[in-house]
Amino acid sequence: MSGYCSIAPGHPVHGHYHDQEYGFPQREERELFERLLLEINQAGLSWETILKKREGFRRAYDGFDVDTVAGYGQPDIDRLLADPGIIRNRLKVLAAIHNAQVIQGLRDSHGGFVQWLDAHHPLDKADWVKLFKNTFRFTGGEITGEFLMSLGYLRGAHADDCPVQKRIAKLKPAWSTQ
Repeated sequence: MSGYCSIAPGHPVHGHYHDQEYGFPQREERELFERLLLEINQAGLSWETILKKREGFRRAYDGFDVDTVAGYGQPDIDRLLADPGIIRNRLKVLAAIHNAQVIQGLRDSHGGFVQWLDAHHPLDKADWVKLFKNTFRFTGGEITGEFLMSLGYLRGAHADDCPVQKRIAKLKPAWSTQ
């Protein structure tokens, strides 16, 4: 095994995420928004830091409810920037609010976030990155790639010899239909 699969299994912070979430297909808007928000906040930091603050993010961002976050105003921005339970970065906070508003718009244009992802699948990573940069804020190549791998749209979340990879393959993730 290599990469994440060599350090995460059994790890007190990474273990559950590796074994039960990373790379598994997800369809729920709240889950997709959570992953996008967490990946954006990971930029420049370790994934372990983000996982340790995950409950803080959940509380601070109202359980990742897209409509609630999309309606955040200046008092919410001030609250988030003062919250030690999350990453207090103005650009990342503003990106979360903007991206929630974009997701609301995807409901009108495509039926929802997951339908938008499905409508553009399959794309290679470079084309996904261009699409995300033109659609969302704070979504560069690493963030977009990790977001899509974490949801099964791009291959590579797990090593081929990782037992979790075999479980994910049985779920027919989007990458398996390419």
